[in-house]
Amino acid sequence: MKILKIVSGPLVGFVVYFLMLQANGDALMAKMAGVASWMAIWWIFEAVSLYFTALLPLSLFPFLGIMDMRSVAPMYTNEIIFLFIGGFLIAFGIEKWNLHKRMAFAIILSVGATPSKILFGIMAASFLLSMWISNIATTMMLLPAVLAVASQFELTPGNNDSPYVTPFLLGLAYASSIGGTATLIGTAPNMIFMGFYNEAFPDAVPISFTTWIMFGFPVAIVFFTCAFFTLRFLFFKNNPPVITDLSRCKQEYKELGQVTFEEKVIICLFTITVLLWFFRGDITIDQFKLKGWSNLFDNPAYITDSTIAMAMASIMFLFPSSKKGTILSWKEVQKMPLGIIFLFGGGFALAKGISDSGLSGWIASQLTSVNLLHPVLLVILLCTFMTFFTELTSNTASTYLILPIILAVSVSAGTHALLLMVPVVFSASFAFMLPVATPPNTVIFASEKIKINSMLKAGLILNLIGIVLITLFIFTIGKSIFNI
Repeated sequence: MKILKIVSGPLVGFVVYFLMLQANGDALMAKMAGVASWMAIWWIFEAVSLYFTALLPLSLFPFLGIMDMRSVAPMYTNEIIFLFIGGFLIAFGIEKWNLHKRMAFAIILSVGATPSKILFGIMAASFLLSMWISNIATTMMLLPAVLAVASQFELTPGNNDSPYVTPFLLGLAYASSIGGTATLIGTAPNMIFMGFYNEAFPDAVPISFTTWIMFGFPVAIVFFTCAFFTLRFLFFKNNPPVITDLSRCKQEYKELGQVTFEEKVIICLFTITVLLWFFRGDITIDQFKLKGWSNLFDNPAYITDSTIAMAMASIMFLFPSSKKGTILSWKEVQKMPLGIIFLFGGGFALAKGISDSGLSGWIASQLTSVNLLHPVLLVILLCTFMTFFTELTSNTASTYLILPIILAVSVSAGTHALLLMVPVVFSASFAFMLPVATPPNTVIFASEKIKINSMLKAGLILNLIGIVLITLFIFTIGKSIFNI
């Protein structure tokens, strides 16, 4: 099967190449379609590492005459990649000094000791942390604490038969995925979209941290509430009310001791970073307009969210610790997930090749039938497709594959690109049915404490709720925030 998956990539690529060549006679477009199909097959079936697949454009594009190396290589150092790096460095600082644990345990302990309240506390901690730290890191970090809490509800001590382990774990994963959509740095599809849109529409108002959070946070909060009550309804209605003392959480929280000097510094730097992101550009709401602080400089456009992320992360390397060294050291930087950076670059290179080769325009010409669909129906269909497509592949890969097509669809339908792109990007993170759909789903399923049937049942309901919510929000506050 492994060999078959590997061979199927280039094989499908060759077939698509010849079919495209017969369809329109454009060799460059046919080559690009072949490479895109090859990468799609390897990404969807994970024939080889996702990160290795992302490196294919560096060799295939020059050899096939699609794009020269001087044009391909800069895609792997896109500005958005440094927003990701800066965000990760700040997250490393938070993790190094255990500030994330203090926040998580404080939330869980403050809500109460009944199962319903604990579920809310777990989900709230996961939601808030995943807004700023990658959702997979959030889920892995909180998993031991959640399992410890669930064990205190075991019907028979030591038998792992707690009736609450399933909703607690599902709540942890689902809240992490939902929270990640609230900010640009919360999850990879958001940043992929930002880079793709800003590259495709250089003359339009760019997507920024502020515009995203003004739309994403309300959507995430409403969906978080729906997810909590869904899990509560599905798993708590037949279980008797129980109270636990949360002794394990209390003990771990106590072991953290008093808030350290380093934690206080990180809290200050983190708060300043968020404020700088939020007020960097002009904020316009109806007749009210607040000028952004970047206007104080000669070239405001030179300062982006990536600039702020790298600047604030750099301060952590300079700020002395009360112990040895500085708040952040090069040792933490060595934990940087290089593969994700390659994955970002490969996606940007793929999108650039599809655009420059004319393939995106050809796709648009083939989709004239979408002009007949009402925009609301079109959004619902695209969200439904993306949600269930992402159940079978990683949300990062599906975002890279679908965004160029969505751009073509918007052109063919004569619709504002953001009206279709934003819902599709959210849908990439709102897939909850299968373990492979999102990294948080994979993490909790790997704990072997949860049955696939439980994930399927709860996930299907949330998938459908997500499709409805995204459609409602994009046609209400979304039209105003994104000037659609």
